[in-house]
Amino acid sequence: MVHRERNRWLAMGILCLGALMIVLDITIVNVALPSIRADLHFSEASLAWVVNAYMLTFGGFLLLGGRLGDLYGHRRVFLIGLVLFTAASLSCGLASSRALLVVARGVQGLGGAVVDSVSLSLIMNLFTEPADRTKAMGVYGFVCSGGGCIGAVLGGVLTGDFNWHWILALLKNEWVTPRRKG
Repeated sequence: MVHRERNRWLAMGILCLGALMIVLDITIVNVALPSIRADLHFSEASLAWVVNAYMLTFGGFLLLGGRLGDLYGHRRVFLIGLVLFTAASLSCGLASSRALLVVARGVQGLGGAVVDSVSLSLIMNLFTEPADRTKAMGVYGFVCSGGGCIGAVLGGVLTGDFNWHWILALLKNEWVTPRRKG
């Protein structure tokens, strides 16, 4: 019984981590938009696609993600969405062109929609007792709301001290060198 309880809360931690990644991404990218614009030479009008590509696919695939969870299993669909979101995040961080960044943001929105749409179903299935379910929903809500605040602060720190690539992926060595304050 103790082992099952621990596994439920471990699963809850993974669900919260997935939700945190999605919420962080939404807020952190907004902070980095001026840096992205300057680095990839976006026009003022085309810069909106960095956000819109994500939001349109996210909103457009929420229902499909939930239905896929019903058909193929919430856990499996959650993990596929998480892998898709993570791979797209790495692609965003490596993007060296406007087109690649916008396409990767669209794929990221698809992965985020799938993760977000099945997360609550998984919580409902994991926690069947009303008291446990209430606690789990409170934790999930706290993580989601806290992620928005953390994203704004973290986005400012990363883009101010390093560059915008850090908000999406930590891969290239040249990104590791902090900017020198003039």
